[in-house]
Amino acid sequence: MPGHDIIVIGTSAGGLKALGAIVGTLPTSIDAVVFIVQHLAADKPSILPKILADVSSLPASHPSDGEPIQKGRIYVAPPDHHLLVNLGSMRVVRGPQENRFRPAIDALFRSAARAYGSRVVGVVLTGYLDDGTVGLQAVKKRGGVAIVQDPKEAEYPSMATSALRYVKVDHCLPLAEIPDLLVQLSKQPAAQEETYPMTEEIEVESQIAEQQMNTQEFLKNVEAIGTRTTYTCPECNGSIWQIGKSEPVRFRCHIGHSFTANVFLSEQTQNIETALWSAVRAMEEKVTFSRQMSERMKNYNLESAAAKYEDHAKSLDAEVSLIRGIILKGFATKRTIAEAEEE
Repeated sequence: MPGHDIIVIGTSAGGLKALGAIVGTLPTSIDAVVFIVQHLAADKPSILPKILADVSSLPASHPSDGEPIQKGRIYVAPPDHHLLVNLGSMRVVRGPQENRFRPAIDALFRSAARAYGSRVVGVVLTGYLDDGTVGLQAVKKRGGVAIVQDPKEAEYPSMATSALRYVKVDHCLPLAEIPDLLVQLSKQPAAQEETYPMTEEIEVESQIAEQQMNTQEFLKNVEAIGTRTTYTCPECNGSIWQIGKSEPVRFRCHIGHSFTANVFLSEQTQNIETALWSAVRAMEEKVTFSRQMSERMKNYNLESAAAKYEDHAKSLDAEVSLIRGIILKGFATKRTIAEAEEE
C-alpha cells in the first residue's frame, strides 16, 4: 500500500529560507515527490528551482504542462501559472487567480487531494494572509495529513495562524522537525481512498482551476456548490457566489476568481481607494478649470461671473479635502487589519 508520498508545500513571504530548511535535509532515498508553490512576481523569471537544487540532494525544476510525475524530485510552480496535480502528471496553466495569486497554494493542494486522496501531505509555511487554508481543508477531507509551521517561529505567521484556526491540523512543528516527519510519513501506509470519498466541491473547483468547463457547465456546477450573492468580483466585476457555509468564508466569480473573506475585503478596499483617487483627480481638474474661467471672466470685467467660478472652485476644494480625509482614514484602517492578522 502506498505511503504518504505526495508532499505539497505552500509558502509566501519569508518562504525561501523556510523551503531551504526543509528540502535541504530531505534524503535522496525518500520515496515521495515534492510540489511547491511560493507566491512569485508574475513578470519576473524565477530561479527558485536552482536555489533549492543547490541546497538539496533532490533535483528541482519548473515542470511543463503534461509532464509525468517522478518520485525523488521537487517540482516548483513557475511564475504566473498554477501548478496542478493529476494522476501521474502535472498541469501548468494560467487559470483564474485565487486569493490574488497565480500560482496559488489552494489550487495545488486541492488538485493533489483530488488526484491522490489520503496519500497527500499538505505543508503550510510562513506567509501573509490565508492562502493555503482552504487547500489544507481539502487535503484533510480526502484523508491526507496536514502540517503547519509553528507560527511562533514563522517570519510571517499569518498563513500558519489561519491554517491552525480553520483546519484540524495533524502536526504543528518548527521547521527543523518537518523533514524527519515527512520521511516518516512517506513510509507509513495511507488510508484506503474509499474511506474519504471525493466531494463535489473539490471536484468542481479543481475543474475550474484547469478551465475544463464551458460557461454553461461552469454556471451549473458553481450553482451546485455555492449561493449567488449581490456582490461583484473585484477582479472582473462578474457575479459572485459564496462557496459552502464553512469557515473561512470564501467566494468565486463566474470567471473563476476565488477569494477568502479577508482577501475579498482587501480587494474591495483597494478598488474603493482607486475610485476615490480617480474622483480626487477629476475634481482637482475641475477646480483648476473653474479658476481658469474665473480669470477669464475678470479679463472681461465680468466680476459676478468670476466670483461664481471662484466660489465653485472653493466648494470643490473643500469636497476634495473631505475625500482625501476618507482615503487617509482608509489607510489607517488597512494598517489595523494587517496588524490584527499578525496577532
